[in-house]
Amino acid sequence: MSHDLFVTRHIGPREGEIREMLETIGVSSIEELIEQTVPKNIRLKEPLKLQEGLTERRYFRKILSLAGKNKVFNTYIGMGYYDTITPAVILRNVLENPVWYTSYTPYQAEISQGRLEALLNFQTMVCELTAMEIANASLLDEATAAAEAMVMMYNLRSRQMAKAGVNVMLVDEKVWQQTLDVLVTRANPLGIELRIQPKDSFEFSEDVFGAIIQYPNSDGEITDYAELVQKAHEKDIKVAVATDLLSLALITPPGEWGADIVFGNSQRFGVPMGYGGPHAAFFTAREEFKRYMPGRIIGVTKDVHGNRALRMALQTREQHIKRERATSNICTAQALLATMAGFFGVYHGPEGIRIIANRVHNIAAFLADEIEKLGYHQLNKHFFDTIRFAMPRHVKREDIEWLSLELEMNFRYFENGDVGISIDETTNREDMTWILEVFAKAANKRWPVIHEYPKGFHIDKKFARQSDFMAQEVFNHYRAETEMVRYIKRLEHKDISLTQSMISLGSCTMKLNAATEMLPLSWIEFNGIHPFVPKNQARGYHEMMEELRRDLAEITGMEDVSLMPNSGAAGEYAGLMVIREYHQSRGEGQRNVVLIPESAHGTNPASAVMAGMKVVVVACDKKGNIDLEDVRKRAEEHKDTLAALMVTYPSTHGVFESSIVEMCGIIHDNGGQVYMDGANMNAQVGLTTPGIIGADVCHLNLHKTFAIPHGGGGPGVGPIAVAAHLVKFLPSHPIMNNGHVGINAVAAAPWGSASVLPITYGYIKMMGAEGLTKATQIAILNANYIAKALEKNFGVLYTGETGRVGHELILECRHLKASSGISEEDISKRLMDFGFHAPTLSFPVHGTLMIEPTESESKQEIDRFIEALNTIFDEIKEVENGSSDKKDNVLKNAPHTAHVVTSDNWEHHYSREKAAWPLPWIKENKFWVPVGRVDNAWGDRNLICTCGSPKEYELMNEE
Repeated sequence: MSHDLFVTRHIGPREGEIREMLETIGVSSIEELIEQTVPKNIRLKEPLKLQEGLTERRYFRKILSLAGKNKVFNTYIGMGYYDTITPAVILRNVLENPVWYTSYTPYQAEISQGRLEALLNFQTMVCELTAMEIANASLLDEATAAAEAMVMMYNLRSRQMAKAGVNVMLVDEKVWQQTLDVLVTRANPLGIELRIQPKDSFEFSEDVFGAIIQYPNSDGEITDYAELVQKAHEKDIKVAVATDLLSLALITPPGEWGADIVFGNSQRFGVPMGYGGPHAAFFTAREEFKRYMPGRIIGVTKDVHGNRALRMALQTREQHIKRERATSNICTAQALLATMAGFFGVYHGPEGIRIIANRVHNIAAFLADEIEKLGYHQLNKHFFDTIRFAMPRHVKREDIEWLSLELEMNFRYFENGDVGISIDETTNREDMTWILEVFAKAANKRWPVIHEYPKGFHIDKKFARQSDFMAQEVFNHYRAETEMVRYIKRLEHKDISLTQSMISLGSCTMKLNAATEMLPLSWIEFNGIHPFVPKNQARGYHEMMEELRRDLAEITGMEDVSLMPNSGAAGEYAGLMVIREYHQSRGEGQRNVVLIPESAHGTNPASAVMAGMKVVVVACDKKGNIDLEDVRKRAEEHKDTLAALMVTYPSTHGVFESSIVEMCGIIHDNGGQVYMDGANMNAQVGLTTPGIIGADVCHLNLHKTFAIPHGGGGPGVGPIAVAAHLVKFLPSHPIMNNGHVGINAVAAAPWGSASVLPITYGYIKMMGAEGLTKATQIAILNANYIAKALEKNFGVLYTGETGRVGHELILECRHLKASSGISEEDISKRLMDFGFHAPTLSFPVHGTLMIEPTESESKQEIDRFIEALNTIFDEIKEVENGSSDKKDNVLKNAPHTAHVVTSDNWEHHYSREKAAWPLPWIKENKFWVPVGRVDNAWGDRNLICTCGSPKEYELMNEE
């Protein structure tokens, strides 16, 4: 492989090191290791049919050419997507900064304090603007947030309502069209009846449990909903409100007129449109509903020393623990984008946000007046940023359309011929003149030239916000860029990311996110396009996405791919809904049983329930393999109602099961379909495919196998690939033709999180077939090398028939706890003192650590990780043999902060050096944890989910 290929940079071990690792494992070649790991009957007979890998320079030219085919017009379509100005200090120091985009979900709080604070800022900002009591740290998009609100209200029904089968939800027809479509998708399998109608027709009858309204509505009209909410509450009916976050700087927030849930999209807070995503949805509720809220909530707690600390509260891995009893399958948020939106709030503060909102409204109001003077009829009486015009008799909508396109502008066009304009933060004086020119020319009239920004327009008093917001210090301090960048860096230094050391999390594939792959994300040709513009303005996007779909289809052995699902969990759900629709099309709608192994990801059973299916658990044998005879038994037992088997391959236990083809055959023989969870595709690419194995549909975690970064907990992208017989059921979109005509939409945007797709596209193009295969081989090599190095001290829980693991392994820790009292959590916290993020803790087996090194880690880094764990093993043996105190030891007290180590008061039974620098090389790159071990229980007992809360100061002072 040529030295100038991207592959040699992506893969960590050098050829000489690979030979050393193979020798340690006890095999003569990579081929021999793969033969011992991957069953022969599922191996690819020939290489993947992909183009040869490109050099970084050749790829850069290719992606630059595609960017040039996208046309960036001034777009006033609105509909939930608005152009925005990302402050350069945020663009450069957050979006383009690998410390922020390569960090993992903050399950290990002590090494995540920076991103936790950034997300707490986001939650606080959202609570302040909506006037609600509690917010989560983001959801996937506005449409799926609406679906989560619907399900939450359904779960909040009183016992009497649930017993009586109350199942109707009222939805105002003036909710965004893409939101309505996703609601239809999600409601149907759960038995929820949607009544989509004008809000004035709402009847709060005994069969209704909830209502969803939009504020301002999809026409841009501001409506007083206070009376509607009051009437709903009189019947114990909950009300959820979709809202525009920027508008709430000027209009009365829903929390002040009684809303139960408020949700929306924070995109216009500095996050580019990106042809539809990713964007952080926000979701708030009254505090009494906190235990029903979906997603992740960041909360305040204390560390072991009594210092303030942050952590994920309440919902931590809820779906993994509750499985089919979970209230949501959400596993990926939009943390990176929520972080950007939160920093936007810090950067501008309440004053800056008011200025932006006022300017937006003033421009909209001025244009409304001026366009009416030209003979058009403005239909919105009360509005924030959106105006809607009916055409005069002598003006055709087509005239407006071609004139606007000639001036490189996009307006919104209603089915009845009306034209809509939504103003955003970027609209300037020149833009205003151009807009007026279009309407004037169409009406054959003169237009004014705008020389200054309009002032003096005000929201009607009855709708105007009277309350203050965002008075917390964090939103009122960082006005100078010097201070802002220092604040961002201060938070950055509190986190471990891939810039610090390897992140060995099993089933999460924290591989290299190469700089060349990431560059296009900042280009306006990719991030400045509205998802509903004419397709000929996004030719570069469509050329790229068509190639990407073909490549992913080849890699999976499937016929076609939908790019719409915007997380792995959303991909699971979409795949199951496709299977459901397939069965119904054949007159077999009774097929609703899903077989799920007890080793499966926790999102699997949660997704199945969301898709209206019944979960039947399949047993695993003592070696962690799915019990083939139990599969046969369950499949035959439910042969008339069997919908699918959900299987992860290689298994969640990190093993290639040799019976997989026979297993899939059993399902097909009994009328079911096979859904493959693609979480472990990093062990398949180039060696086998879901298609060869026998799957009918699989989802792909592009943020795992295909190099999109995790971003502190999102973005995630979860496309689904399907066999030929399922193509016609792939999700469609109500506004844009996305190439599919199947089930209703599963996400707001036609092509999901489109702006991050260039990362995966670049990864595949630069790796090529040979490079992708090599990456899989090295991922398996690195995992087996670690397994060999640690098996003597710890033990590896599951291996295949030849004693090999796949691309990940489960480290046994239960025997150590039994002999020494040291738990897997203690090991995880002690790893922080060595500068490492912990492996996956107690999943999928309690009392264990799951490790996945990925192909990107060098032998030197892997050796450091191995040395760290073996040193920790020696420390455990010291506790076991009595040379270290059972309670006061480096493991139970880990992690050690700089404050603790440098304190004048040192009363431990071990030295400061052992605490902080247990190995010599740590001194070269010491990561100091900002807090000691956090107290999760205190935080859940005293739930505080905003910064600067009086409750926080009161409770901390009490302590």
